Amino acid sequence: MNRLNNFLVLIGLVFLSEAAFAQKETFTNTASTTLEELRNEFDQLFEDPDFYNAQWGVCIQSLETGEFLYRRNENKLLMPASNLKLLTTASGLQFLGSDFRFKTEIGYSGKIEGTTLKGDLIIRGYGDPTISGRYTKDDVLKYFNDWADSLINAGIEEITGNVIGDDNAFDDIGLGSGWSWDYESYWYSAPSGALSLNDNCVDIVASPAKNGDKAEIKLIPDNKYTVIVNRVITVPFDSSAGIEIYRERGTNVITVSGKIREGSKPVKLYATVNNPTQFFVVVLKEVLKAKGINVRGFAIDIDDQQSETESDFNLLFMHESLPLSEIIKVINKNSQNFFAEQLLKAIAYYKTGLGTSTRGIRQIKQITPRMGINSDNFTMVDGSGLSRLNLISAQQMVAVLRYMYQSEYFNDYYNSLPIAGRDGTLADRMRKSAAFEKIRAKTGFIGGVRSLSGYAVTADGETIAFSMIVNNFTVPLVLAENLQDMICLRLSTLRRK
Repeated sequence: MNRLNNFLVLIGLVFLSEAAFAQKETFTNTASTTLEELRNEFDQLFEDPDFYNAQWGVCIQSLETGEFLYRRNENKLLMPASNLKLLTTASGLQFLGSDFRFKTEIGYSGKIEGTTLKGDLIIRGYGDPTISGRYTKDDVLKYFNDWADSLINAGIEEITGNVIGDDNAFDDIGLGSGWSWDYESYWYSAPSGALSLNDNCVDIVASPAKNGDKAEIKLIPDNKYTVIVNRVITVPFDSSAGIEIYRERGTNVITVSGKIREGSKPVKLYATVNNPTQFFVVVLKEVLKAKGINVRGFAIDIDDQQSETESDFNLLFMHESLPLSEIIKVINKNSQNFFAEQLLKAIAYYKTGLGTSTRGIRQIKQITPRMGINSDNFTMVDGSGLSRLNLISAQQMVAVLRYMYQSEYFNDYYNSLPIAGRDGTLADRMRKSAAFEKIRAKTGFIGGVRSLSGYAVTADGETIAFSMIVNNFTVPLVLAENLQDMICLRLSTLRRK
């Protein structure tokens, strides 16, 4: 009976609201520190009847002694969701280095005579995911305007040919294996591409009008490539409201529907585009026109170009991204799927000459044995973890974390992870607890999956790697998060020295 009472107390603690979360420290500060008792505590938490039909995979290891503090179904293959990004970013650092920068080449075919480019303007992409407003104070077209200025400074005022997007560094399979068709309209399912603008999305800003009237819709970037069908109605301020987006498959017709309250703030949504390369060059051509550069031809994806451009390319200038050490922060802190898929294909391109997901995964599987992972014993089909076909174990995740802890790139890797209570996808978790800022970990979520893997620093300074993955649960998501947070809190207050 005493064991049952203790069990109920522990479970009750797990499901407290954030306001009461700090009170859990009473439990953690007085709990025993022997491994046997720690393991008993964790067993009671993971045996919560709410997760009776779910599957937990857990592995917790000291990185100083190598000792496993706790293991539960640690070798069971589970869907990791976005925890897979830990392997993708670790591999990116190993293959490309923290100083790696994506490049985009701006050149031409034909010849320049006076102020006229008699030929095509050609943009060669190599997968840069950062051509957006993310690093330019939300100015999505900042880089395009800079490129136009560079052309003007080079004396070019007219282009007799086309604006061609050369995306041959990557394949044209934009979506990951096993991705649901239901996801396609949404930013987290943006297609990858060697030429990409604004995360291959358009920002849709809906602003209320007068009650009963259609909302005002603004596109960022404003462009002629996407077609918006506006079905958003303004309703009284005290009415229920909500807006949905849907892009018709294989097109760039985006329907925005729903209700917005009169007098409310604008609502911003993000819709993916079909054929990112065509989107890229259409918008670029519009920017050139706005800058006063006359383009007689069209905006064309190189796949639709009949003439050969490979042998007739003259470089004008090159654009470079921020270093990979900064890019992986977006992947891990913000859980940005598009960036992760771009990195996976970049690994493939720079190692094999063609950026495909399959080739990128093959390269990653060549180095996982160094991490202590048998490449035949896990399944990886994308770089982001969005697919439900990915399978990896908690112990394999800890192996990645352990390997990176010993890597020359550890600082960059560690700094890319969300900080508990501070930033990224952990900004609102563990804020008012002893775990605040002592946990650096990657979150993961798809339907029925919640994962958390990363590093914990104990009360006496010991660094611990952990992975907690739960699949097939049916209770509210917050219950899985609270249980994971409770384990992190316990680790952060642990004293063993």
